[in-house]
Amino acid sequence: MLDKVLGSDADKIRRTLDEIDRKSFDEAVEKIVAARSIYIIGVRSSSTLAGFLNFNFRMILDNVKFVQTTSGSEMFEQIMSIGPEDVLIAISFPRYSQRTLKAVHYAKKQGACIIGITDSTSAPLAGADQLLLARSDMVSFVDSLVAPLSIINAIIVAVARKKPDDVRERLEKLEHIWDEYDVYDKTQN
Repeated sequence: MLDKVLGSDADKIRRTLDEIDRKSFDEAVEKIVAARSIYIIGVRSSSTLAGFLNFNFRMILDNVKFVQTTSGSEMFEQIMSIGPEDVLIAISFPRYSQRTLKAVHYAKKQGACIIGITDSTSAPLAGADQLLLARSDMVSFVDSLVAPLSIINAIIVAVARKKPDDVRERLEKLEHIWDEYDVYDKTQN
């Protein structure tokens, strides 16, 4: 089973790399860098991907808002200020969440740029301004999220490279804070 799953995951990453629209990727990175606020949403299994993106973006950017989707009304309260200068990064894979789609619909009506990370051009997020496709076919009852995670890693690195001085300054400040408040264990094995 290990060989089958890892082989399948490697194939998904390879196919995603071959098929991704590099122009859409580059435009997505530019929109993120220029955004007043960056909203990130993903529901159910996609929430782990959204959380990972949020965690890493918050290390390097001040303008990140992780949309928690515990209820529909709270979700809209969190995105009600979204507008034309903002970006909504929506992550959705089968089974596509209605909450994510409703948030995208609202953000689009408000003029925000929508960056969709999904699995196909026929997916509900296919109408995003920048569409980033990642293979996520199931080997069993579990969705494989390695290809979408690889795209997210690439986005994080690309955004960081656009702002090298800001990122270096933020990470140095964080290291100082972590050392001062003994956040991480520094002992060596």
